[in-house]
Amino acid sequence: MRLEGWNAIVSGGAAGAGGAASELFASEGARVTIVDIQEAAGEATAARIRDAGGEASFVRADVSDGAQVAAAVSRILERFGGRIDTLYNHAGTVIVKPFLDTTEADWDWMMGVNVRSMFLMTKAVLPAMLAAGKGTIVNTSSISAVAGTPKEVLYCTSKGACHMFTRAIAVEFRDQGIRCNAVCPGFIRTDHGLRELKELRALGVDVTEEDIVKLQGRICEPEEVASAALFLSGPESSFVNGETLFVDNAMLVGT
Repeated sequence: MRLEGWNAIVSGGAAGAGGAASELFASEGARVTIVDIQEAAGEATAARIRDAGGEASFVRADVSDGAQVAAAVSRILERFGGRIDTLYNHAGTVIVKPFLDTTEADWDWMMGVNVRSMFLMTKAVLPAMLAAGKGTIVNTSSISAVAGTPKEVLYCTSKGACHMFTRAIAVEFRDQGIRCNAVCPGFIRTDHGLRELKELRALGVDVTEEDIVKLQGRICEPEEVASAALFLSGPESSFVNGETLFVDNAMLVGT
């Protein structure tokens, strides 16, 4: 029960690695609020947590929209009595497309979901953390923040921004009791991750199952990303701040 009595928010926590984190955080004692646009999946995950004896609720919000984030966090603060202990910014998306085929709309959407959402959620939650004198924030980045992938220029750029956002928040708020870190997965076995692989293969990028084995041994399971996020969120990482934890089975160091 590493998060016993903690209040946690997981953006993008309805399914995939975010859903696995919602369930894991709750199993470790946290009261979890899932913030996502996937209403059916989010309600189902919250119900599954409650059926297992945990505490969870779902709030629908597009986390790239400032008004929706403000409304969602206001509801959550009221429910949590004004205290939020940990925020996991997991919401994200990917665009697989040759760079010269990308559009301004693609850029705006990618930066909105992957970058602006972190800014909005973090800014909305930080005042409550600062009032309490403590809090942890974890962002989902990617190996693509440091290893360029063909046909994913926009995605790689957004995850590079995630790295620097994480470091800058950590430096600015360290002395006020706030920690901010990022978890950086390789290829994950989620609907989102498998779609990415399918679209990359269709464009001729070498990411067959055999290639994945060569790169990272095997595909990463969503629960493994959730476990890394739990470590960075909880008390066991109390002196870890501004770090980017790669969950890639030595993919980067082996290349």
